[in-house]
Order: sequence, then structure tokens, then C-alpha cells
Amino acid sequence: MSESIPQFYKRIQRCDPQLGTTYSKEKPYFNVLSRQCNFGTVQFSYRDFYKVTLIMGVGKLYYADKWILVNRPAMLFSNPLVPYAWESISEEQKGMFCIFNEQFVQSEEKNSSLANSPLFKVTGDKVFFLDDTQITKVLDIYTQMQEENQSDYANKYDVLRCYLHLLIHTALKMQESNKYESHPNASQRITELFIELLDRQFPVDYPHSVLSLRTPADYANRLSIHVNHLNKVVKDTTGKTTSTMIAERIIKECTQYLLHSNLSISEIAYSLGFENIGYFSKFYRKHTGKSPSEIREQQLFDLCK
Repeated sequence: MSESIPQFYKRIQRCDPQLGTTYSKEKPYFNVLSRQCNFGTVQFSYRDFYKVTLIMGVGKLYYADKWILVNRPAMLFSNPLVPYAWESISEEQKGMFCIFNEQFVQSEEKNSSLANSPLFKVTGDKVFFLDDTQITKVLDIYTQMQEENQSDYANKYDVLRCYLHLLIHTALKMQESNKYESHPNASQRITELFIELLDRQFPVDYPHSVLSLRTPADYANRLSIHVNHLNKVVKDTTGKTTSTMIAERIIKECTQYLLHSNLSISEIAYSLGFENIGYFSKFYRKHTGKSPSEIREQQLFDLCK
């Protein structure tokens, strides 16, 4: 499961009066805090929130199959799509961070020039090293964020989004390619992340959403690795191909829908990413030996007994 904002505060042993007992992922949430990082490694996991961090302290940032040494001040952009872990190396860990949920992000931001920014993009660098001048500018932005977040201004979220844009553009202006090292336990980690990401796709909340990740390439893109590498490590680790594991999970979900929902077969097909019901039926029969109609009819027969 991914870490939620309340779980994040519990892990870092800090609280936010805004959360109270009324926090909801359906409502916009934003906060900005000073950074206090415990010595050691933060759990490697997905988070269901965005975070932009000014790191002042030495540590290692781990992704699925690689890591980078952060040995000077840097900005880190993290989003719900890319799992990571942080290992503190120096005891002194300072800086600032802002944290916000999906509802705080306006849809047009994801579809504008910011779509390819380090905050929303799945691939590409998430770490941007700063010189002394840039540190001063970034710290000033965070300070203004804190002041605005504590104000009673009715439209303060609009102002905070502007400051967030400034942080993003500060990073974009100094964008350069970083050197990452491979991780010795990458295969096991990639497989675990793939399985976790696969499980997170279900159950599908139809009609509000449909299955968006259906192919090995979809999953490889989310994990920021090449699809051939994903296929190899999953097969070496589990003995099954990536395609087989995805198909098995889709079949399991489909069968649950057929047996325990009132959705029509065409609705089930669409919710699981099949535009063509004929192809969906062939896919299901190939993996189960029966058609979706036969499973649905068997369910009705059992109910009538």
C-alpha cells in the first residue's frame, strides 16, 4: 500500500493541526515545513502525495534499479507515481519541504508546460543540485510559502500554486543530467515494486476510472526502467513473465466482477481496458477455458438452485 499524508506525519513524528480528523484525499491539502530527517533509511515505498524538498545534508536517494549520492544542497521532486527511498548519511539533515495531495494540483497544470516538469513527469531527473545563489532564492520561496500558508487569505492556495511554479521553474532553468549508480539488489526491488504497482491497480473503481496499466511497457514506464529489463528481472525472480502476471491479475478481477457484480459483460470489458468485447471474450477463454458468458450463466444457475 502507498503511504498517505497522515501516515507520513506519523512516521516523521510530527503533526499538522490542519489534518485533525477531517483530512480527506478528496479535498485540497498543502503544507510547508522545515526538514528534520532521522539518521538511516526511509522505507522504500509509494506515496499518495507530492513533495518538493530542499535537501541540506548528505544522503543516498534510491529508485527501483539505481541510486544517486546527494552530497550537496539539492531540490528533490517526488510524486505518487515513482517510489523511492532516502538514506541519511550525515547526521545533520536540514532544509524545507512542501507536501500536497492530488486535489491541490489543478488539472490544467498537468496538461500545460508543467506536464514535462520534474514534479509530474515519471521519467527523468528528480534531483537538482543548487549553488549558493540558488539556495538563497529557494529558501526565500519556502519562507514566503510558510507565511502565505499561515494567512487567512481566501485564495491562498492560488498564491501557493504560484510559489510552487517558481520552485519548478527554478529547477527547469538549471536542468542537467545526473549520474546514477546501479543497485546490487535491483532485481528483487524491481520485482517487488512491479507486483505492488500491479496490485494497486485493483479493484478498478468503474465507472469513475478504468484500468490504465495493461502492458509490460506501461509498468516499465511507471518504474522508469526499460521494458526488456523489467521482463527479465520479473521472469528471473518469479519464474513468470510480466505479461502472464498482468493477465492473471486481470482475469482474477474479471471473474470477481462476473460473479459478484451487476455490471454487464461489456462494462466489465471496458473497465479492464478492452475496447472490443470480442477480443475480451477471447482473452478470457484463452486463460480460463470458458467464456465470460459461461461464468455469468453459471453464477445465475447457482443462485437459482
